[in-house]
Amino acid sequence: MLIYVRKGLLKSVEEHVLNESALRDNSYPGRGIIMGIDSTGTYFVQVYWLMGRSENSRNRILSLENENLKTKAYDPSKVEDPSLIIYDAMTEVANNHIVSNGDQTTTIADFVEKGSSFEDALATRTYEPDAPNFTPRISGFFGSDQSIKFSIISKDPIEDRPVRKIYEKTLANFKKGKGLCIHTYKGDGDPIPSFDSRPFVVGIAGSAEDIAQKFWELLDAENKISIAVKMIPMNPAAKSEFYIINKNGETPQ
Repeated sequence: MLIYVRKGLLKSVEEHVLNESALRDNSYPGRGIIMGIDSTGTYFVQVYWLMGRSENSRNRILSLENENLKTKAYDPSKVEDPSLIIYDAMTEVANNHIVSNGDQTTTIADFVEKGSSFEDALATRTYEPDAPNFTPRISGFFGSDQSIKFSIISKDPIEDRPVRKIYEKTLANFKKGKGLCIHTYKGDGDPIPSFDSRPFVVGIAGSAEDIAQKFWELLDAENKISIAVKMIPMNPAAKSEFYIINKNGETPQ
């Protein structure tokens, strides 16, 4: 059982340890996003991971192209339906850093580039049309003004309509070496139950490689596919660093 953050303020060491233990025990949290501050306080951190149960979902890697993190088919000849598995997972527009579990990454980037907002972009999107699971669309945003936003768009359990939740934080809400995490599913099932809780605290100490390896080890060995960590310098003039692990292909990068 996860122990969640209340009112956006990060809490005790015991809390993040309990949450990480629960993540380890969860065979299928699905795709996940973490955002927070590294242990030195000099980097903002974004983490994205992929999991999958079907052959189509597992036939993927994460690849970096011109500072954009993309999902790609590991074996293009085996792709059944690219619509929900191939997309930009992380991108940057004018020092605004975006991460998501679908092509809403591009929607957010397009809106921000035109001077609009994270919220306005996501108001045009809904949950994924993958019945019967109706996977939530999860997104994260680290703004040039140092705003921090999480979004979860899930299907109402009774009505055919989206339920939209946005959680907004500031850097002052975070302690060094801590981050907040959301993912798509509560756990395995048929249909798979959607994650419906607030972002919860985890530890993100060390280098990009340290953080990637830590969460890679926490994820279920059978269902995990890829993980990427982006270290974003607090100095906007400096360049972001990435570290990627793929189960398929080169592991690690």
